[in-house]
Amino acid sequence: MITQIVLGIDIGGTNADFAFIDREGIILYKANLPSDEYNTANSFVQLVKRMAEEAMTKLKKQLVIRGIGIGAPNGNYYRGTIEFAPNMRWEGIIPLAEYFRMAFGVPSFLTNDANAAAIGERMFGNAKNVDDFIMITLGTGLGSGIVSNGRLIYGHDGFAGELGHVIVKENGRKCGCGRRGCLETYASVTGLKRTVVKLLKTGEFTSELEGLNFNQLSGKMVEKAALNGDELALEAFAKTGKVLGKAMANAVAFSSPKLIVFFGGLAQAGELIIKPTKYEMEKSMLRIYQNKIPIIASGLKGNEAALLGAAALAWKELGIV
Repeated sequence: MITQIVLGIDIGGTNADFAFIDREGIILYKANLPSDEYNTANSFVQLVKRMAEEAMTKLKKQLVIRGIGIGAPNGNYYRGTIEFAPNMRWEGIIPLAEYFRMAFGVPSFLTNDANAAAIGERMFGNAKNVDDFIMITLGTGLGSGIVSNGRLIYGHDGFAGELGHVIVKENGRKCGCGRRGCLETYASVTGLKRTVVKLLKTGEFTSELEGLNFNQLSGKMVEKAALNGDELALEAFAKTGKVLGKAMANAVAFSSPKLIVFFGGLAQAGELIIKPTKYEMEKSMLRIYQNKIPIIASGLKGNEAALLGAAALAWKELGIV
């Protein structure tokens, strides 16, 4: 029996994954793409092709790839391009959807990685059938997908929803986009690590994280320390949540969502990040919005929201679901 699938691809600032996904949203195969095996966008496409072909040979099923869906930073849905992504090694404008179409010979579609995660969450996760919500991806950077009246907001040029690059502090931290004070420099795994390093330099805390520099730190290490009651780690989460909460209050003011969903590495810290964010959001919001909008973690495991969202994009564009 032949099974029709699409290739769902999730590209992050430091990692990339792909999966074979059928029309029911079932992941038949998933793999991580080793970042040391590609430098250019074309070498990335060829690596995906090789790994996909090897996987199809090994699987004891007859699979037919109908299309490809891609979620990527600064992905332009209208043009199928990645454009000037600040946290990626590829520079300029990359026509990635076209590269995949040429390599695989099937229709290929691309959107922002956070938009892909929002599509996946709405179809298969905790935002299922919710028509108005904001998806916040908290990874190397901060992305967002905004769903209003059941539709993703793309804007006139495909770049709506870059909440990670709203300015939250004048002349603040340097961002990968070239500006200063962007939200993602404070509220992301990278931002959390920067806050920890800054707090360590003050000498005000005794911490199990002492002696570690930025490159040695990871979000999981800070999370573990906080769960152990480490005062510095807890303070880092509190400061991160304070900045993020104020930004969420502003986001609520322009979109009035029913729900805010956190997804990604930092979101896996659960209440460590959600509680201070929620507190600051409620404190900063207009009264008409208060106590109406929960902040919850994604209902999908690992990076599945982004992969399922990328696949759902492909199925939708193919006119099959």
